[in-house]
Amino acid sequence: MMILKLDNQIVAIDAGELVSYQVDGHEYIHQKGSPGWRNADTEMFPIIGPTNEAGFHVQTPRDLAIQDQHGLLRELAYEVVSHTESIAIFKKTYKQRTPIENSKYPEKSPKKLLYWTYDFEFEKKFELSSQGLEVSFTISGEKGTPFMLGYHPAFNLVTQFPVVITNKKAIVLNEVIAVGSRAYEVADCEAIILKDKNELRIETEGFGHFMLWTEVPNMICVEPITFYPYAVEQKKLHDGFQYLKEASETFKILLSVNG
Repeated sequence: MMILKLDNQIVAIDAGELVSYQVDGHEYIHQKGSPGWRNADTEMFPIIGPTNEAGFHVQTPRDLAIQDQHGLLRELAYEVVSHTESIAIFKKTYKQRTPIENSKYPEKSPKKLLYWTYDFEFEKKFELSSQGLEVSFTISGEKGTPFMLGYHPAFNLVTQFPVVITNKKAIVLNEVIAVGSRAYEVADCEAIILKDKNELRIETEGFGHFMLWTEVPNMICVEPITFYPYAVEQKKLHDGFQYLKEASETFKILLSVNG
């Protein structure tokens, strides 16, 4: 377990996964073993969304790729790049067409092996500052590489009536639960306030949208995304790609607490 500290903030990271963010002793991250989800955070890359109705095929400019739900990045292990008292950097590296074992096989998927048709390096950085906790992702590869990116953190809820406040409306938990596995779309939005015991502001750079998901009243996933996957048929999931404009691009999320 890796620990970061700064003033009244403490972060715990387990193999690249954010498993705790405490400010003044209050826990903002959903804890594994609690009802709702088996994880605390993960990334969705290089695709977001399900692929089963498309035979687990995703069309890229180069060729068909085999991907399970939310992509194959989660099947790769992070390696530590560097670690200080307030900063930790991890990365994953993938070589095009390398077969990767699918952890959902055989119970939840018929595909034993997955692969992507492009090389990439994926860096995840945690940095504590007086503003809060910044989580950033730097994607590196050849110019024109297609991808979608989503960050999938789960937040702890302790009050009976938490509210998600967007740039357009306030959303209550039952509205999110009612949407089910498709997740609640929050389009054209770069910052959200999760109002529970305290106010947690989730501000993003580079994503452009969010989606919300939960099935229980004690947690909610507030997920920055570059594309809402249920806007298209699974066979047309490639319509949601964006493409690397440079050798690398960085996307950021800042978590900050207001009382």
